[in-house]
Amino acid sequence: GWDEELAHLLGVIAALPPAHVLDVACGTGFLTRHLRGEVTGIDQSEAMLDVARERCPHATFIAADAFSLPFADGSFDRVVTGHFYGHLRRGDRAVFVREARRLAPELIVVDSAPRPGVAREDIEERVLSGGSRHEVYKRYFEPEELARELGGGHVLHAGKWFVVVSA
Repeated sequence: GWDEELAHLLGVIAALPPAHVLDVACGTGFLTRHLRGEVTGIDQSEAMLDVARERCPHATFIAADAFSLPFADGSFDRVVTGHFYGHLRRGDRAVFVREARRLAPELIVVDSAPRPGVAREDIEERVLSGGSRHEVYKRYFEPEELARELGGGHVLHAGKWFVVVSA
């Protein structure tokens, strides 16, 4: 069901009304390319941003820190983040939410749903294509739990692999 759910997730993102959108930790632009409106993506990695620029010529991309975003209060209609929030520990998640709320009235978080046999919160090893190994914090969210943590909102998608909450 991975492919079907991924297609549904991309449809949910593409169905969002056009807006002035900031995609935080956009990476290679995998989700960014489905956002409509005036889109800005930020990431710390210039290599990721290079891929995103190729993938999403309609968007603007900037290297920036997600905890100290270089934009004035109220600069956007919507902040979106995909598979970033679940890598933040609780205190960092609160800082990120405050920063997102400073910039926009709407925050959309796309992240991973809990899976049977996988701890809800853990340190995971990631092996990159070049062979380097990294330990990363990972949190998996029930949709309603994520909505509560974001200060309320509604669930746009609750699946086996992904959750999407608009707050």
